[in-house]
Amino acid sequence: MLYTGSCHCGRIRFEVEGQVDGGMACNCSICSRKGSLLWFVPREKLKLLTPEDAASTYTFNQHVIQHRFCPVCGIHPYGEGAGPGGAQMAAINLRTLEDFDLESVPVHHFDGKSK
Repeated sequence: MLYTGSCHCGRIRFEVEGQVDGGMACNCSICSRKGSLLWFVPREKLKLLTPEDAASTYTFNQHVIQHRFCPVCGIHPYGEGAGPGGAQMAAINLRTLEDFDLESVPVHHFDGKSK
């Protein structure tokens, strides 16, 4: 399935393809503050519809995940990094998808706080 998403103001827009089988709610310091509900896909499944430099990047701790956010409205639509096997991945914030029923996916809780 193809989904469209964006930040609040529309400066960052994207399409992502895949089957949403669940969302991950992480309790680490950044995810808990952002309130993200994450869906992981191979990076090539994420297509930006706006220039890549429209988003700002924040990294912390080990600096391996690029948390991408809008510098205008502050919304965090996605992040980028490598998965456990080394493949490039995108973490899509399900809350930024248009016409998506959040109640339709199970939520898996991840203890990132203890990692």
